[in-house]
Amino acid sequence: MKIGNSEFDVKKNTYIMGILNVTPDSFSDGGRWNQIDAAMKRCELMIEEGASIIDIGGESTRPGYTQIDDEQEIERIAPVIEKIKTNFDIPVSVDTYKSKVAKEALRLGADLINDIWGLRYDKEMANVIADSGAVCCLMHNKEKAEYSNDFLKDLISEMLDSAESAQKSGINKEKIILDPGVGFAKTYEMNLDVLHNLKTINTCGFPVLLGCSRKSVIGLTLDLPVDQRLEGTLVTTMLAVMSGCAFVRVHDVKENARVIRMMKAILER
Repeated sequence: MKIGNSEFDVKKNTYIMGILNVTPDSFSDGGRWNQIDAAMKRCELMIEEGASIIDIGGESTRPGYTQIDDEQEIERIAPVIEKIKTNFDIPVSVDTYKSKVAKEALRLGADLINDIWGLRYDKEMANVIADSGAVCCLMHNKEKAEYSNDFLKDLISEMLDSAESAQKSGINKEKIILDPGVGFAKTYEMNLDVLHNLKTINTCGFPVLLGCSRKSVIGLTLDLPVDQRLEGTLVTTMLAVMSGCAFVRVHDVKENARVIRMMKAILER
């Protein structure tokens, strides 16, 4: 898979997508990187530590988040995209579910659109991505955590529905990544089920991204606040590598990169 100027061997490796939230209210690091100089320093550090993609978020999507309008979101992310593309040779992902924001991000040089609604929120999103030729990551999400008696079957079916919608809109299959959506429209037990069944999810026919960094499933399991969930996150990254996930989206790049290297050395032996 090619993202921007970079080639990714999604069948053999697990790559790190480093999180860069330029928001004042992100659940984990809100307000830390929403000044351009701080964002650039953070970006540079994540690249040094092993990030292969930088994922920029201009609106928090934590539970109970306050939605902002398109213009405000663009205002937050635009200078960051431009600055990163000018100063670093790394693919840029933009975490948005709004087609107007995505269109502007792509115009500014973004290489990937990370849509937490898997094209289900904005009907124009698929066309914007298709017209640009960019890569997309489609996350599983829905209004309510309602499933049949077979949660895993429903999850995979709904993930593939998003992929099918993307392809019908003209997005090449080779440019689609799927994300099972840990923490979105799922109970605590369902989130554990996702992690337990990552190997099965990775048979869906598309590269899979796991986004579990510092999330509530870790906090609830270990009874720990957001800033103390590193070890739990590293366990999920180990599972991602063992299960064949192509990407992990994380806050703590250095530690996760070390885990991936160690796991890969063991598994390849």
